[in-house]
Amino acid sequence: MRALISLTLIAISIIPAFGMEYYVDNQTGNDANQGTAPGSAWASLDRINAFEFKPGDRVLFKAGCVWKGQLAVHSSGEARNPIRYAAYGEGGMPRIDADGAFEDGVLIHNAEYVEIGGLEITNHGEGEAMRRGVHLLAENAGTLHGVVISGLFIHDVNGTEKRKDSGGIIFRTRGERTPTRFDGLRIERNIVWKVDRSGIAAQSSHWKRTAWFPSLNVTIRENWVGGAGGDGVVPWATDGALVEYNIVQGANERAGSYNAGIWPWSTDNSLFRFNRASGVKTTLDGQGFDSDYNSRNSVFEYNLSHDNEGGFFLICSPGGRDPKDNLGNQGTIVRNNISKNDRARIFHVSAADDTLVEHNAIYTEDADIQMVIVTDWSGWADGLHFKNNLFQSGGGALYGHGASHEKDGTYGIADGWAPAKNVTFEGNRYLGEHHNPPEDANREAPNAPSPIEFDWPGPQFDPHHPETFDTYMDRHKVWIADLMKKQFGEISGG
Repeated sequence: MRALISLTLIAISIIPAFGMEYYVDNQTGNDANQGTAPGSAWASLDRINAFEFKPGDRVLFKAGCVWKGQLAVHSSGEARNPIRYAAYGEGGMPRIDADGAFEDGVLIHNAEYVEIGGLEITNHGEGEAMRRGVHLLAENAGTLHGVVISGLFIHDVNGTEKRKDSGGIIFRTRGERTPTRFDGLRIERNIVWKVDRSGIAAQSSHWKRTAWFPSLNVTIRENWVGGAGGDGVVPWATDGALVEYNIVQGANERAGSYNAGIWPWSTDNSLFRFNRASGVKTTLDGQGFDSDYNSRNSVFEYNLSHDNEGGFFLICSPGGRDPKDNLGNQGTIVRNNISKNDRARIFHVSAADDTLVEHNAIYTEDADIQMVIVTDWSGWADGLHFKNNLFQSGGGALYGHGASHEKDGTYGIADGWAPAKNVTFEGNRYLGEHHNPPEDANREAPNAPSPIEFDWPGPQFDPHHPETFDTYMDRHKVWIADLMKKQFGEISGG
C-alpha cells in the first residue's frame, strides 16, 4: 500500500530565498549527525521534533523509510520563506506510523507558514480512542497564516466514533484567552481513506456569534475521502471558504449517528463547487450534501451527488435558538447541481430561511422517493423557493411536510407545506410519476434543464494504488466539468 515517488523533492514548489536542508533517514542516519546532507542524515522523529527550524528550512524524509511515532511541528516560517516538510529519493512514500500510541500522527501546533506534503500517515491502535492522521491546532495564538497540507496519503486511522474531531485531517481553533484563527489554510490533493470519524473536518470555540472569529481564506480542494466512519468534508467557523473538486466516496459507514458527505457548520459565505459525494450510508442524515447550523450565504453549484442512502441535500438549523449565538441557516443557494439515484429524500429542509433551489437536475430511480420534504427542528422553514429545476422520477416522487420522525432518521410525509411558510415552485419540469406534485407557477418550464445521457461512472480511483492519484484527479476534474457543461451549458469558473 505504498505509493512510489521518483522526484528528488516532493511538495516543494518554490526554492526559498534562504534556509537549510535537513535530511532524515532511519535506515542509515544517526541523530548525532549534522543532518544537512543525505550522507549525514538524522535518524529519528525525536531529533526533528526537538529542533527549532528557521524560515526557509526544508525537512526531507527519505523515501522507503518508516518511522514509529509522531511528527510534531512547532516552528514557523515566513510568508516568502515557509518551512517545508517533504520527501527525497526514490521508493515508497516516507511513512509516519503513530501506531495508536499518539492522538496525532502529525501535530502542527501554533505554527504558521508551514507546508507539509509527500508523506504517508497512519494511526491504528487497539480499541476505540481519539486518533487523527494530521491535527492542525491553533490555540490562543491570534491569526496563523499560510499552512498548507498537500499530497499526503492518510489511511487506517481508527479513532473514536463519538467525536467529530477524530479522523483524517482535523483543523481546530481555540481562543479562550486570545481569539484565534487560520488565514490562508490550504488542504489539497490528499488521500484520506478508512478513518474514524471524520475525513477532513474542523472544530472551533469561535462558532458562536458572541465569540465569532472565523478562519479566513480556507481552501479545501481536490481531496479524495473514502470509507469515512462519519462525515466526509466539513469546514467549521470559516468566512469565505472555498471547497472544490473534492470527492467523498463512502461516508457514515461506522458512526451509527447523524453524518453527511460535504457540508458547512457555522460558516459564512462558503462556496462549494465541482465536488462529488456518493455512497453515504444510512438515513441518519446520510445525504451527499448539507447546508447546516448557523451558516449564512452558502452557495452550492456544479456538484454531483449520487447513490447516497439518505438523499441529495439537507438544509437545516434549529428554529428554537438564541440569536445571539446562532443566526440559523440563512440564504442558502443550491444551483446547477446533479443528483442521480439518491434515495430516501432528495431535498430535506428543516427550519432554514430564505433558501433558493434553482436549475438543478434530479434523476431518481426508486419508487416513493421524497422529492421535497419540509420538517420540524424546533421550528419550520420560512422562504423556500424551487425554480427551474428538472425533477425526473423513475418511480413515484412525493412532496410535503413531515408527519412523523422514525428512529432510523426517516420521515412519514403528508401533503402540503404547513407549518412551513412561503414555499414556492416556479418553472420546474416534472418527468415521470409524481404522486402529489406541488402547485407550480409555470409548468411549461422553458428554463429548466433537459434530461441527458450520462457518461457513467467516470474515472475511478483505487486507494490501494495511491501512486495513480494525481492522474486520476486530473482526469476527474475534466470529467465533472464536462458533465456539468453537458447538463447546464456554459459554466463559470470551471
